[in-house]
This record gives sequence, C-alpha cells and structure tokens, in this order.
Amino acid sequence: MKYNPNEIEAKWQKYWAEKQTFAAKNNSEKPKHYVLDMFPYPSGAGLHVGHPLGYIASDVYSRFKRHQGFNVLHPMGYDSFGLPAEQYAIQTGQRPEDTTRVNIDGGVDKEGKQIAGYRKQLDKIGFSFDWAREVRTSNPDYYKHTQWIFIQLFNSWYCRKQGQAFDISELVTVFEESGNALVEAVCDDNVAIFTADEWKSYSEDQKEKILLQYRMTYLAETEVNWCPGLGTVLANDEIVNGVSERGGFPVIRKKMTQWSMRISAYAERLLQGLNDIDWSESIKESQRNWIGKSVGALVKFQVSSSKSQEDAQSEAALNVKPETNYIEVFTTRPDTIFGVTFMTLAPEHDLVAKITTPEQKEAVETYIEKTAKRSERERMADVKTISGVFTGAYAEHPFTKEPIPVWIGDYVLAGYGTGAVMAVPCGDERDYAFANFFKGQNGMPEIKNIFANVDISEAAYGSKDNVEIANSDFLNGLNYKDATKKAIAKLEEIGQGTGKTNYRLRDAVFSRQRYWGEPFPVYYVNGLPKMIDAQHLPIILPEVEKYLPTEDGLPPLGNAAVWAWDTAKSAVVSTELIDNVTIFPLELNTMPGWAGSSWYWMRYMDAHNENEFASKEALAYWESVDLYIGGSEHATGHLLYSRFWNKFLKDKGFAPTEEPFKKLINQGMILGTTAYVYRLEGTNTFVSKNKIEGQNVQPIRVDVHFVNSSDELNIEKFKAWREDFNTAEFIFDENGKYIVGREVEKMSKSYYNVVTPDDICAEYGADTLRLYEMFLGPLEQAKPWNTAGISGVFGFLKKLWRLYFDDNGLIVNNDEPTKDNLKSLHKTIKKVADDIENFSFNTSVSQFMICVNELSSQNCHSRTILEPLAILVSPYAPHIAEELWSQLGHTTSISEVPFPVFEAKHLVETNKEYPVSFNGKMRFTIELPLDLTKEQIEEIVMKDERTQKQLDGRTPNKVIIVPGKIINLVG
Repeated sequence: MKYNPNEIEAKWQKYWAEKQTFAAKNNSEKPKHYVLDMFPYPSGAGLHVGHPLGYIASDVYSRFKRHQGFNVLHPMGYDSFGLPAEQYAIQTGQRPEDTTRVNIDGGVDKEGKQIAGYRKQLDKIGFSFDWAREVRTSNPDYYKHTQWIFIQLFNSWYCRKQGQAFDISELVTVFEESGNALVEAVCDDNVAIFTADEWKSYSEDQKEKILLQYRMTYLAETEVNWCPGLGTVLANDEIVNGVSERGGFPVIRKKMTQWSMRISAYAERLLQGLNDIDWSESIKESQRNWIGKSVGALVKFQVSSSKSQEDAQSEAALNVKPETNYIEVFTTRPDTIFGVTFMTLAPEHDLVAKITTPEQKEAVETYIEKTAKRSERERMADVKTISGVFTGAYAEHPFTKEPIPVWIGDYVLAGYGTGAVMAVPCGDERDYAFANFFKGQNGMPEIKNIFANVDISEAAYGSKDNVEIANSDFLNGLNYKDATKKAIAKLEEIGQGTGKTNYRLRDAVFSRQRYWGEPFPVYYVNGLPKMIDAQHLPIILPEVEKYLPTEDGLPPLGNAAVWAWDTAKSAVVSTELIDNVTIFPLELNTMPGWAGSSWYWMRYMDAHNENEFASKEALAYWESVDLYIGGSEHATGHLLYSRFWNKFLKDKGFAPTEEPFKKLINQGMILGTTAYVYRLEGTNTFVSKNKIEGQNVQPIRVDVHFVNSSDELNIEKFKAWREDFNTAEFIFDENGKYIVGREVEKMSKSYYNVVTPDDICAEYGADTLRLYEMFLGPLEQAKPWNTAGISGVFGFLKKLWRLYFDDNGLIVNNDEPTKDNLKSLHKTIKKVADDIENFSFNTSVSQFMICVNELSSQNCHSRTILEPLAILVSPYAPHIAEELWSQLGHTTSISEVPFPVFEAKHLVETNKEYPVSFNGKMRFTIELPLDLTKEQIEEIVMKDERTQKQLDGRTPNKVIIVPGKIINLVG
C-alpha cells in the first residue's frame, strides 16, 4: 500500500469541510485559546510559498492546543479594501469588488486571466481554520460595524484627568454647568475659554464647531502626503524614497481638510501597555520610538516685528496695534537655553508666511516649494544633506532679550513637536552642522559655548553627563538636572514657558481620496458634519463610472450620481436632489485601509451577529488574542492602530481587555533563489556559469521553473520564453550542460523566482510543504527557499508510512514495545511538546526524522508506539496523520485526541555499556545494570572469559572502577 498524498489530502480536506471539524464554540466547558494570523490582502498574484509560513506555524500551534483540550478559535479572512484593487480597476476598467471577489474565490477576470483564488490555495494546504467565521472588510455586513465604531469615536472625548474616553454628552453637561475653563481634555490647541452662560448663548452651529475641537475624531486642516498621480493622500508607510510605493508617483506635502483621530490621547497608555504584553523587544522599541515620549519644557519666544520701518510707522500713525507672534518650542534641554543662537521652523510652519521679510520672500517660497516634494520619512532619514533659508525675522530671547535669527530648514517637521526648534549648536550635532554650514552668512551668529571645561571646536557636546553650565547667568555652575529644574521655574515665573511631557506621536489622518474604502457615515449641514443614525447602517459604497478624482479635483465619490442623504426618508438618494433643507451632501472621502483591520479580531468572535460587532457574551468568553502571528513591517501601522482602537472600545465598555494581542510573533521572510543566465555583451550567446570567468557578460534573471535541482537550464523552454531568445546560442560546460547562477533575493514575480504552494502540493503534497517550511529554520529568521531540499522531507513521510504499511497493507501489530521503542517515542513526545510551546518548529521536524529512523532500525510496528506517533505528527502533517489514525481503526478525527503524555521513566537509563580497558587501552565493552556496587562489577568483569583471555593467567595489580563510567585493569 503506497503513500499517495494527493488522494489522502483531498479526502481529509473534504471530511474537515463537511464535518466542520475546526468550528470553535462560543460556549464551551473547555478553556479557550485564540490563535490569529494577520489576514492577507487578496491580490491577483495569489500566494507564493513565502506567504503560508506564518499560517503553517499558527496552524501547528492551534492543532497542538486542540490536542491539549482547548477550545481553539483559529479564523481567517481578508483585508479586502485598499489602493491596489482601485489602481487595478483604473488600469483595466474592472470594478474593484469584482476583481477582489475573483482574487478570493478564484475564476477568470475580465482580462481573461485565470486566478487561482486565495481560498482554494489556503484549503489545499490543510489549515484548521474555522471558515464559518470568515470576514471580508469590503463586505457591507462587515463595514457597517466599522462605520458604527467611527460614530462612537465622533461622539466621544478624552478626559486627561481620568485618563479615558467618555461620551461627548458628558462634556456638553460640563459646558452647560461651568464652561470649559477647568476641563482637562485632549483637544485642539488654542481652544477659546468660555463660561456656562456664553455656551448657552451660542448657536447650534457654534456649539458644533466647539465640540469638533474635542471629539475623538474631528475635521482639521492637516499637513498630508498628497500624491497627484494617484489622486489621494498616502500614509508615511506607503511612501518609499519620496514616491508612492504603488506606482512610483511623486508625493508632495500639502494642507487639506481631513478627518483625523486623536491617537495622541492614548500615547501614555500605548507606551505603558507595552510592559504587559509578550512581544519581541524590537517591535516594542519600534513603538516606543514612534510614540517618542520626552520630558522637557515648552518655551515661548516672541517674534520681533518683521515689517519694514515704513510699514511700522504707518501702522503707528493709524494707531493700529501691532500683531504679536510667538514661536513655541518644545525642548528636552531647557538647561541649554542660554546657548540658543538661532531658531529653525519647519518650512510648513504657519508663522513662516507671517514673519518672512520682503527681502527673503522669494528665497523662502522657492525653498518651501522644493521641500514639499520630500516626504517626512525621507526628511527624517536624510541626516547628511544640510539646507535652509533665513526668513529675515528675529525672535527675542526670553531672558537676555537678545535678537535670535529665525531660519527654516527641512530637518524640522511640522508634525513633530511644535514644528520649531531652538538651535543650541554647542549641544546638538544637527544644529552644530547647520550653524557651520551657514557660517558667515547673514542671519547666522557664531556658536556660543555654555559648557564649562568642554571643547566644542570640532563637535557639539550632546551628553547630559558631567555637565557644568557656564555663560548662562543664573544657571552658571549647575549640573543638567538642577539647571533644567531652575530654567523651567524661571520660564514659568516670567510667563514664557512651562514644564511639559511631549510625544512624537501625531494624530492619525483618517481620510483618503479613494473609492475602494469604507464610506463615512457622515453628511454635511451648513458645512458641519452630522452622523447618520446607527440604525440606518451600513451606508453602502455607491456605483461610479470612474474611479479617478473628478475634473474639479473632488475624490472619486464625487462621480457618484446617487450620493446624498435624505434626512426625511433616512436613505441615500440622487445628488441632484440636494436642497440643504432635508437632503444634504454625503462625505466624499473614504476611510483608510487600517480602518477595517483595527478591530477585525473581535468580529471573528461573533462573525454572524447582525446587530452588534460582537455580543458581550462572545467578547467576555474570547477576551483577546492569545497568539498573533504576522509581519514586523506592521509595527507602527496596524499594530499601533489596533491597540488604539481596542483601548478606546474598552473605555466605552465594549472591549473586555486593555490590549488586543497577548503574544506576538513576527515570522521571518522566505526568500527566493533567483536563477541567472549570462549573455555575452553585444550578442545573443549565453555562457554557462562555470565558463564565465574572464568573459564580459550581462547577468539576466530567468524563470526558476526552467531550471532543475542540479541548476541545469532547460534550453527549449528558455528559447520559447521570449521572442528575442528564440535564436539564442549557448556555450555549455564540459558535460554539455548549461548551468545557471543562483542568488538569494526577495521572492517576487519580477525576479521570476516565485514558487507557488499549488505546484509543491501537486507534486509532493501539502504535508511535505508544511513540514519543509517548518524545517527551513527558526520561525522568526529569514531563510532561502530551495525546492531541491524538499525531496528529503517527502522521503521522510514515505518512511513514516512504511512503519504502518507494506505493499500488502497494514502491518501494525499488538506486540509489546521494547525499551528502545518506548525510549524513542517518549524522547519525541517531550521534544515536540517543548518545541511547539517554544515555537521551535524546525527542531521538532528533525526529531520526527530521528524517531522514524530509530523505529525503522528497531523494526517497530507496535500499536502502542505508532498510535501516539501519529498524534505527535498530526499538528505538522495533519492529512497523513488522519489517514494513519483511520487505518488504525478509529472512526473520529485525530484532531482532538489527547496529546500523548511524556513519561520520564522511559528515558531513565537502567544499564550502562562500560568500556573495559587494560592498562588504559579499551579491549571490549560489557553492559551492566547501573545499580551494581564496585565489588559486584569487579566480580562480574573478572569472571568474564574475555578478561581471562586478556590477563592470560596474570593477576592485575589494581582494578579501577568508577560506577557508571569506566573499568580499567592495571598490571
């Protein structure tokens, strides 16, 4: 009876689907365990062998937990909104919903391309997903709840004093009773103070405008990354080297009215929560750096008048009160305030246009235009390029009253801190480099040294250690700590500063000028946003003819013919009916890709609930994700936003826990092994790799499917691949073969090195794929794919099969197992259980191989050994394990059979094979019980005929015996 993986795997995949073997229960007496993968974006390219790595690991763990008696929730779905589908729709004229559906379910798209379909690809690998809970973020029955969460955010504010979000109605009550003077809230800057009477006197529109300054999601003019080529705003992580990751279009910085979310309100909780979760230190550090907590002072520098003397005299004659402008700076080094020699504003800073002198206007505007083409991330990363322009304006030092020149420079970001820095060149490397670069120019004073006994002739002194402040008036002689405290006290005394804790984390822009995203449940009355009542959700994405922005620059939803809100009918109606009386315009932007992914793990808990995103009972039972596996590239995007939304929903009484994911593992990348052919320059002749030395050749990537496991190129396939290769000629090696070069690179279609799981499953079976991916190396490390190595794993499965079957059928017997049989089994039980708990999956596969080799050499076919062995293998190779279990006479799935129990007694050695030496030279070995005394060992050895032969009638002078180690006869 031969091992036939394709037949076996199809049989058991059908069985699992029909029996719903892996369906989790929301009410169970078993303890729960929630295992989650970061759900994929379903592109038309489908899966390659690198994609399932994390899924296989989570599946091994999920199956192991079922064997341990847990009620396991292991779901899967699709992050199906997003820019790639929209761009593909623009290019091909297809509807994004159609291409997304085909990418998931498989089929032929309108271009005639055959799409495998994510669902079918995943099923072939044999995952134990609870498919009854599948979610797709682009389905209205899913995003109605995303819209509902948005409404909750809109109707909430954050109380600093109590450190959590509350309903906006509670804030309105406070305003009605006592105004806003004593309210400690996270809100917009420069909110005007009003009394209770003033609040009551305001119109409804005025009240709404004030409340927008406090809401957790709000409209504001924001600096954004605008991509004209894509017609949309991009997040920082969607930009690479100043261009869009998708399409490579230029990106500029511009101001737009956008929806934003006050994630900054949760900065401290996001920071502290990292102490309570089991994540890698590198991911935690990424989030700490992104949140960027720093303690220091907020200092106000008054700007001197930048008007010409003539303008100033005219205003004085007209008795016009001159406008006073202040530059606010957050600094972590208030102790160095006397070392300030210039100030630098971000080019986008609001004050730049106000304070720039006429003489500097042209230079400043040219610089701002140039800077707008660089992303924030690019500007932050570029520490070598120094650029800036003097505004012509001066600020006043709060203590010395000396004029301080004000510059703009792109190393200062509008979105970080206040968008301004007080430059202390003697104490900061970047300020030092800037000051030296512009040394001698108008508006750049000499560097001041405010550190006693420190030489700054070659570099700044940035350390806080061993600091003694000098040339600093009342701070002279103080160390960093004391000088900081005294400087803040003096700033507060003169009303030009205050102690402050600052965070780098900015509020998250939540609008996208795209079509393929969640519609906002928002309409506008007198330009102010109103929420559509939750009972009327979902507000479904409308049909549009074009997915590009409108001719007058509106987002794609501006093309929708039916996109207005009828407040009388509570329905979406034709835009032609807008009368701003009962029918109003709807929001034209859509939500960003991270909206649907910021809460999806909760939907899995109760995926078919029509009324709530999940019931309280389901949320209380599953609580949070016990194990989350996914890519580290989401550290400061999805993982941060998810934590933010979870904390908000906890504040509002919906989420049961503060953190969504208890343990996080970031799987490494499986890299491709690219194949290269070598063309002689200026010819169509290709040289075998071992013949290229001394030749002028051009390496060209070639499809890895044209190359066998010996790196030999299939010439006929290569020549038929591209028209220009039809007439190719070849210089072969000594064996008449063309050998390609190999290089490990990212697996990519453009590198022709993609291997699909479908191909591997068809040739070797899914169990081989699963075992091989786990065998490649530690889960969290990157490792290269090599199809040639997979045959060894396939050979192992065939060897495992032969323990149970020969050509005539089942050969498992009821023989009593030997000590060696039991030792091999229990070594494996212990190793596999420990490895899975520690996520060391590669060493488990090695142990399986050792065990099967040992049992084969022991000629073991005992049921007592082989039944538990099938269970051990089951998490890794579930199809073959199910078949073995069934053939052994069991009628139910192996998936929930208890995991074998390790018994240490089977690993305890009772005998010892002693080397018996004569004058230090080993002559033979003898196996003896370990509990014998020295005297008993000596008696047995002396009577052994081999000893008598060695002694040849002599009596040894000395017999040295160390029980459990050595026996040596001397003389």
